[in-house]
Amino acid sequence: MLRIRRRTGVSAPVDAPFAIMTTTTKHPTMPTTLLRYLAVGAFNTAFGYGCFALFTLLLTPLLAYGYVLASLLANLFAITFSFLGYKWFVFKTHGNYLKEWIRCLGVYTGSMLLSAAVLPVLVPIVQHQTGNAHSAPYIAGAIVLVFSVVFSFFGHRHISFGGSKPSP
Repeated sequence: MLRIRRRTGVSAPVDAPFAIMTTTTKHPTMPTTLLRYLAVGAFNTAFGYGCFALFTLLLTPLLAYGYVLASLLANLFAITFSFLGYKWFVFKTHGNYLKEWIRCLGVYTGSMLLSAAVLPVLVPIVQHQTGNAHSAPYIAGAIVLVFSVVFSFFGHRHISFGGSKPSP
């Protein structure tokens, strides 16, 4: 009899053929999960950055720090878009949509707050380095985006979808 360690950390005896099927079909490997995450993330990045650029274009003439509000609004739109991709394609969970979306929102809230805090510091630095006040918010937004991707992957893997059952 073979003992396998389940996702909950509890090991249980099982028949060897069943153990092989269970570990290969129900628990995707880290590289597979990461590749799927990056694929969904690429689409979400384009969508989210497009929202950021549009909102920045619309809000900058109206507000002194329009790019900060643009970042917050773009993130809210992108959260729901990415949540569905992660749920259906990356982590393939079977859990409650609302519960997982709220956890996903929590992960992204941390990312949004960090981005909103860093942008007012980073935009003037980029502006000084490039000499271009118009493009500085866009470049700074792209820089912040890279750090958000790393933060979010681990948050979603362990918090948003970590407690849900994988789909069959």
